[in-house]
Amino acid sequence: MYQPVIPSGTILYKRDNVEWSEEQEASARSKVEENSAQLLPQHKQEEYEVNAKKYWDDFYKIHENGFFKDRHWLFTEFPELAPNRNSSQNGDSVHGFSNTEESNNEGLGSCGNGHCSLETRTECQLNLIKSPPGSHTEELTARKDSELNQSDEDYPGSAASYRILEVGCGAGNTVFPILQTNNDPGLFVYCCDFSTTAVDLVQNNAEYDTSRCFAFVHDLCNDQSAFPMPEESLDIVILIFVLSAILPEKMQCIVTRLSRLLKPGGMILLRDYGRYDLAQLRFKKGQCLSDNFYVRGDGTRVYFFTQDELDHLFTTAGLEKIQNLVDRRLQVNRGKQMTMYRVWIQCKYCKPTALQP
Repeated sequence: MYQPVIPSGTILYKRDNVEWSEEQEASARSKVEENSAQLLPQHKQEEYEVNAKKYWDDFYKIHENGFFKDRHWLFTEFPELAPNRNSSQNGDSVHGFSNTEESNNEGLGSCGNGHCSLETRTECQLNLIKSPPGSHTEELTARKDSELNQSDEDYPGSAASYRILEVGCGAGNTVFPILQTNNDPGLFVYCCDFSTTAVDLVQNNAEYDTSRCFAFVHDLCNDQSAFPMPEESLDIVILIFVLSAILPEKMQCIVTRLSRLLKPGGMILLRDYGRYDLAQLRFKKGQCLSDNFYVRGDGTRVYFFTQDELDHLFTTAGLEKIQNLVDRRLQVNRGKQMTMYRVWIQCKYCKPTALQP
């Protein structure tokens, strides 16, 4: 989810869709075998699972909204987020990827932590009371049972004609570009995060508009945790560097549950880490939890996918493949003489509009 912010004046060379040689892939495989040879003991793995929320809260308390740049590249890669946007505004997309902002800030941050730097249409409908900064989330929590269990005809965004949910919204670097770019009066955006601190950051942002957006705390791994919208009500579900932060054994249940929220014809849009990404190769011994699943120095976790693994998750949930692309990207920091190979996967999977014969 993280990548270092490039210092001003640094010359960065980039090349998309780089083909790896057999030797390069073998070298990457060898590094992964080496850094995963020693797994963390089971009691430590359980500790990271139990305390996952605390680690993400701590992350956002430290970085607030200054870690990621807004993802304006979204509309090139996922035009479904702003269907009425002029295609000429989107710029060129190369094999499904064209984001300079993401390549500078998603995936690698301060290597010391292994980041090598990762919820009615009107205020009246939402029944939100004006409150001072920092109090929105507590208010939502207090009203959770009554508000999240409304009837299908009476829920936040019920009057909207186009509904988007971002899962794992962080500080709002996806949500706010969508609200800024998509001017459809029928649009309503839901966004949720595991971290209370992250949701506070979204709700306290000057651009948070309760007539167009609803932010809420949600634990994806708890299948008893209610969503504010009914099943088959969403046009789009967004997963940007989110699924990789979840325990692999829980991924299928989560994808299946999210797929039930989609209208027939609705889509899940995903972008996440690919196998042998630089972030994976930089992990040291003693940071591996299980195959291709690691813990960073700050306690947050990350998984590195293959295309087949993601295809299996989505098709098992009853979705149909529209896109499943892998991008191997070369970045060279000429100032530091550093060569970095990034690997990302981008997917679009659609809920069938009718039962297949």
